[in-house]
Amino acid sequence: MRSGANKIKGHGVGSCYDELLSLIKTNGNYKVSENARGKFDIVHYHTINLNYYFERLLTPRKATVSIGYVHFLPETIENSLNLPWLYKGPFYRYILAFYNSMDYLVTVNPAIIEKIRKCGILKPKVCCIPNFVSKKSFFPKDKSEKHLLREKYKLPDKFTVLSAGQLQTRKGVGDFIKTAVMTPDAHFIWAGGFSFGKMTDGYNEIKKLTANPPENVTFLGIVDRSEMNDVYNIADVYFLPSFDELFPMTILEALCCRVPLLLRDIEVYKGILAGSYLSGNSPEEFSEKIKLLMTDTEFYEACREKSLKCRGRYTEELIAEQWDEFYKTAYNRGDLKDA
Repeated sequence: MRSGANKIKGHGVGSCYDELLSLIKTNGNYKVSENARGKFDIVHYHTINLNYYFERLLTPRKATVSIGYVHFLPETIENSLNLPWLYKGPFYRYILAFYNSMDYLVTVNPAIIEKIRKCGILKPKVCCIPNFVSKKSFFPKDKSEKHLLREKYKLPDKFTVLSAGQLQTRKGVGDFIKTAVMTPDAHFIWAGGFSFGKMTDGYNEIKKLTANPPENVTFLGIVDRSEMNDVYNIADVYFLPSFDELFPMTILEALCCRVPLLLRDIEVYKGILAGSYLSGNSPEEFSEKIKLLMTDTEFYEACREKSLKCRGRYTEELIAEQWDEFYKTAYNRGDLKDA
């Protein structure tokens, strides 16, 4: 396993890496090394570090099977980081070159496979294996614990709407705040911050918004993942107004805690979360759905049950089987069913 993801806190790539590493280590079929030197049957690259690219170029293809994890494409970076124009073109070409140097690529959402090919990434075989999170790390807590958790984070005892993730323009921070203003009887919290500092797209505008939020909005900053189960258990609904995503780990974490989902109505969710979430496209629509959850107990419980049912599609056991089959196929340099 090769990864530099955990050098920066508060983003999904690091969470995804930690979950998969733990899963594969518990599988008795593999000996797993992290960022180690030596000869390996398979090298799985989770990030696109430059030294990994040179390592791949210098390793004979017949000696090692290389696997790249596609967590982003140039269009994703465009909506996430504000890169200097002088470096943008070369960096985007590097991303494509890195992916094209792999034998196999894995993405977390089948809707992304077509985008990968359209980018000009034509050499590797591509398949989809969904994200997952461990039920040992994320699980629902007893209602009696909610009061203590609210005290811990100094939050009012109100219907609570949670968003989590980096503070970026594409995450819909502006709509998050507008929705909160339209829903004064609920309290809104955002767990996450500027993981990439001033390079973050929309940094100055979002900094102003978060510096003086409405009374019913709390920005917690970057929360360590070990504490996020508590944060999800405070929430009555998980609200993600992002304009662009692949398959956020935060959604799976919320599902594990049996929290209803309210998401922006974008194409990538329709296949992976079909029938399991509420959706909207504007602060007015988001606010309307939240008020319905607040006032209709039967509707709220039905949404919780949908979250529980959806979580069953992405258990460790099911995803472990998919990774096991994939690694065996890659080791034998076989074809992929989803290619």
